[in-house]
Amino acid sequence: LKTLNNVLLKYFSDIFEGGIHILPPFPSSGDRGFAPLTYLEIEPSFGTWEDIKAIGENFDILVDLMVNHISKKSKYFQDFIKKGRNSEYADLFITLDKIWEDGKPKQEDIEKMFLRRKLPYSTFTVEETGEEEKVWTTFGKTDPSEQIDLYIKSQKAKDLLKEFFMNFKKQNVKIVRLDAVGYVIKKLGTSCFFVEPEIYDFLDWIKELADSLEIELLPEVHSHYSIQYKLADHGFWIYDFILPYTILDTLINKSSEKLCEYLKVRPKKQFTMLDCHDGIPVKPDMDDLIDTKEARKLVDVCVERGSNLSLILSEEHKAEDGFDVHQIRCSYYSVLNCDDDAYLAARAIQFFTPGIPQVYYVGALAGENDTENVKKTGEGREINRHNFSIEEIEQSLKKDVVQRLLKLIKFRNEYDAFNGEFKVLDCAK
Repeated sequence: LKTLNNVLLKYFSDIFEGGIHILPPFPSSGDRGFAPLTYLEIEPSFGTWEDIKAIGENFDILVDLMVNHISKKSKYFQDFIKKGRNSEYADLFITLDKIWEDGKPKQEDIEKMFLRRKLPYSTFTVEETGEEEKVWTTFGKTDPSEQIDLYIKSQKAKDLLKEFFMNFKKQNVKIVRLDAVGYVIKKLGTSCFFVEPEIYDFLDWIKELADSLEIELLPEVHSHYSIQYKLADHGFWIYDFILPYTILDTLINKSSEKLCEYLKVRPKKQFTMLDCHDGIPVKPDMDDLIDTKEARKLVDVCVERGSNLSLILSEEHKAEDGFDVHQIRCSYYSVLNCDDDAYLAARAIQFFTPGIPQVYYVGALAGENDTENVKKTGEGREINRHNFSIEEIEQSLKKDVVQRLLKLIKFRNEYDAFNGEFKVLDCAK
């Protein structure tokens, strides 16, 4: 974190005026920070809360809160594994009797769910009794999972989230991204994803808490675009997960028709992005906006250019013709064939689109696909998670494409017209 602050002050002090999104700096047992043990401490190998505060002196800070889950190695779950139902933290977690009365999972219910792993639960053995406990685990590549879902209906979970928010306030955090918030409600007979109206009860509760602490919220929901628009109608900032694919389609297929149509109707209160630590959203974000035959062709081009894919597991949530691409994982510079002009055109479209533009660190340095790290770790998302040395940062900053990008960012930050009215004119394809 000290190095990050030095790099920001030395090279980017007049670039990221809107703030810095620091991906999870908390102690974590997996998923590159997304299986946090706690939000009350910073991972010692990264630094301390004092380092975060130091960055906060010059930049507004955005951090993630995984509202859906916490690490298997957290003190809370470790106590549960030791004592089972006698643990003071037992009500933080979703034992299966909180879903099915007899505690026995039913396949017909599971088939309706939007699954992120083959089964939505993991089995653990309680140390003191030797009994098996099945608890809900939406995410996780291991079995049992590293990421244990929180029972957000319980007062215990609400008190814990409140404690985390109070600490964020104390540490001068300005924005909190609600990671995986779409999965917090578990209800039989549904997909267990963005379950209405219950999801709004939770969002209203957490918004009231955040408002009382003067913290902005940014819900992260990968879903059908209509759900994003409902969040916008409820007054939340949302992510524009449609723009990255639409810009990619525009530049690869050389037609602006879909882009212009989209820009005319999209909500304006959005964070825009092209790239991130996961991938370019496809399904379900682009459902009903793309033709799957055309999408397959676009995906094939991306794979030819070195991308790898995240796929949807549950049959029910694939397209009728079997199209199952969840995300295209790549560096945005690489997926545009490392073409400087195409990349800058993509960024220009992003910056001219109303909202708050975010630029991922790999994108800011026009980084390429890190295929070596994918091979080394076996994790497809590592393709766009390169660890830059100071020397690599300095080399990247000398590249013509990066210098042009920095000029474009300054223009977006400083030019008065961006506070004006946005209008899309009719134009040729």
